[in-house]
Amino acid sequence: MKTLLTGGRVFLEGRLVQQDVLVSEQKIRQIAPAIQCSDAQVIHLHPSQVIAPGFVDLHVHLREPGFTAKETIKTGTLAAAHGGYTTVAAMPNVHPVPDTPARLRAMLELNQQQAQVHVLQYASITKARTTDQLVDFAGLKAAGAFGFSNDGNGVQKAATMYAAMQGIQQVNLPLMAHIEDDGLTNKGVITAGSSAQKLGLPAITPAAETAQLARDLELVELTGVHYHACHVSTAAGVRLIRSAKARGLAVSAEVTPHHLLLDQSDITTDNPMFKMNPPLRTLADRQALLAGLFDGTIDFIATDHAPHTAADKSGSMKTAAFGITGLETSFALLYTHLVAPRICSLEQLIQWLSCKPAQIFHLPQAGRIAVGKRADLTILNTAETAEVQAQKMYSLGHNSPFIGEKVTATIQATMVAGEWVYQEGSKK
Repeated sequence: MKTLLTGGRVFLEGRLVQQDVLVSEQKIRQIAPAIQCSDAQVIHLHPSQVIAPGFVDLHVHLREPGFTAKETIKTGTLAAAHGGYTTVAAMPNVHPVPDTPARLRAMLELNQQQAQVHVLQYASITKARTTDQLVDFAGLKAAGAFGFSNDGNGVQKAATMYAAMQGIQQVNLPLMAHIEDDGLTNKGVITAGSSAQKLGLPAITPAAETAQLARDLELVELTGVHYHACHVSTAAGVRLIRSAKARGLAVSAEVTPHHLLLDQSDITTDNPMFKMNPPLRTLADRQALLAGLFDGTIDFIATDHAPHTAADKSGSMKTAAFGITGLETSFALLYTHLVAPRICSLEQLIQWLSCKPAQIFHLPQAGRIAVGKRADLTILNTAETAEVQAQKMYSLGHNSPFIGEKVTATIQATMVAGEWVYQEGSKK
């Protein structure tokens, strides 16, 4: 079936231009000012609607297998489509951990059966994800690993990380680092500062991030591995990454929407919806993260979508689980707080959500609208206000501090390989 999108603006080579787009047989077939196609389904768009390359999120938690009360591959990827994402990369903190070629192949098969968008799969760095025994990097690459991560836990021993970097560099895949020194977390639940003091909550020093990051960057210089810093949250972390890039190290970095939009001053009560890892930091940290995004120190935005059950996120921050959801809210929130007040342009936001992750992680079919490319498209409505509502979420997890917030843009529809997987107003 052919689909003709007409009347909207299209994100082409970094600019928004008035063009029509013709899709058939999973690919973009034509881009032109006025396309005539008598046998196509014609979808008329308003100039306020933008056809963007499908968003790419390289840091999500789909929870299956092992934790399907929190999320499943199907619900998590439907949530991704609802948020405009056409490609996601799933972390390996599931059960069983994909730490052998056989387990990874089973994981990939499950993704293939259940996913509603494209899913890339990380294998763990070490056996069971929390030990110091390295996995078979070459075997896991051959089985289809997209990269390696122990996300949810930092690699605590320098010797383990050094050996891991050497092995991962040899197979030419990225190492996605959860940066956290357990010896410096103090069993805390929010960042050290005024909110922790006021609420009497145990605090996490920012050094839990920066001490391990500094160690890792020294090891990157020795090994040459592509090291990706997940969910950077501190100004000091931004400075370390900026320095590493200036030295020519193979380092990339991401920031989450919540670390860009919230800080510790937003935590006024013992509310588990504000408990995340890394924790919300200070206003100065938040400003440094945004500055790092603008100057390229931080390469792109990733959600760290971490769904939990209502029970997981109830009671006190002292006992609730870390993490919030993000796939369904990221674009709307970032548009509302960054594009609408003209802090950044829509073109920049699309780069951070789609083009940059695809470029840096070598995804040739993602992050760009061009003739012959796979038709992974997201239609943005920049003239619609809405409210973030739990009942409209496709994710099983409704653990978000943004529920109830008004937003000034929405996702109109999401197309994956030429097929609509989400359209606004459709039933869940």
